[in-house]
Amino acid sequence: MKTIVLGGGVIGVATAFYLRQQGCEVTVIEREPDVALATSFGNAGVIAPGYVTPWAAPGMPAKILKYLFKPASPLIFRPTLDPAQWRWIAHWLRECDLERFRVNKQRMQRIAYYSRECLREFRGRHPFDYGRSQGYLQLFRSEYDVELAQPALAVLREAGIAHREVSAAQCAEIEPGLRWARQTPLSGLYLPDDEAGDCARFTRELRAICERNGVRFRFDTRVSSLDVEGGAVRAVRIESERGAGRLHADAVVVALGVDSDSLLARLGVKVPLYPVKGYSATLPITDEEKAPRAALMDESLKTAITRFGNNLRVAGTAELGNRQSTLREQALQTLMKVLGDWFPHAANPTSAHFWVGRRPMTPDGAPLLGPSGVEKLWLNLGHGSTGWAMSMGSGRVVADLITGRKPEIDLDGLTLARYRN
Repeated sequence: MKTIVLGGGVIGVATAFYLRQQGCEVTVIEREPDVALATSFGNAGVIAPGYVTPWAAPGMPAKILKYLFKPASPLIFRPTLDPAQWRWIAHWLRECDLERFRVNKQRMQRIAYYSRECLREFRGRHPFDYGRSQGYLQLFRSEYDVELAQPALAVLREAGIAHREVSAAQCAEIEPGLRWARQTPLSGLYLPDDEAGDCARFTRELRAICERNGVRFRFDTRVSSLDVEGGAVRAVRIESERGAGRLHADAVVVALGVDSDSLLARLGVKVPLYPVKGYSATLPITDEEKAPRAALMDESLKTAITRFGNNLRVAGTAELGNRQSTLREQALQTLMKVLGDWFPHAANPTSAHFWVGRRPMTPDGAPLLGPSGVEKLWLNLGHGSTGWAMSMGSGRVVADLITGRKPEIDLDGLTLARYRN
């Protein structure tokens, strides 16, 4: 079976890996000169299935208003005249209901836990270093943060997920580098089974494995359109420096992130995606003793600090309303404030390399996997800020569906059907 995967981020490359494993002839189309150079490049790197959380959560609208005019903010809202923005916001507001939050979080956890199982299985067969660390510590600055975390904590308890609510002193025992912090956390939440790793580095290694197994990658290549005949996709039209072309396919997987909606809309397939920009800073560690060992989250400012070998990644901020990949100074200041509050002596702020990416978010937080409604056209998109945590499981699910296998998890609430209903 000739399959074409559109998109060379971690989602697309993971899909290609599993399709090839199941005997398909696979070609990956990517507009960049290599894999993982867009949304997968500079993310936080956290794989925390136990705490994957929809952005649509109880109390979040009030939190946006609270931070709207503050200089250090985890949220930046830029109203526009784009009707798509307001449709997405209206749907997102409905999903902030407590019961909807619980349903959406459980859906996200289902695919995230499965993905971690797939990653562990993969790692057993293909061991390589990608800056992996174990454990995830959330830091609460105030009672307000603890209160907002209660619905998520209830889900953790009901699901039997390993976690510990810890004191400020226990936070410093888990992460000794916090002894030099300028702030003292009120308390924390520790998830010992969660982990972190460099997503871009992992994706590059996964690409090499795919190529050794016969997957073909076409870089610096754009998808101009999809050819549909008799209600089914037959080919992909591409453009590159070598000219235009048409590639026949028995199945096409759309994993283009935020660019997926415009391509699908031409075929009458509506997906409720909107780009929510995220930022990161990467810095070399200058003092091992005063640096973190693994991954942490500042729950108040929704900013993660992750250790990748000799480097730190500080990532966070959700900016809604600007589709361009431009750096905003306010967001960068928030990143550096969080690093300065918790690990002020771990790295030199002047060495920071900044990055911005557009996260393809659905209003309810869960991704869109499986059938598109057009025959032979499949979806693997809408993972938002948790694409790395869901990548291997999502790739395997979609590959199973394409090759006629029954997925190992229930896909209820993880397909486009939830919006059609």
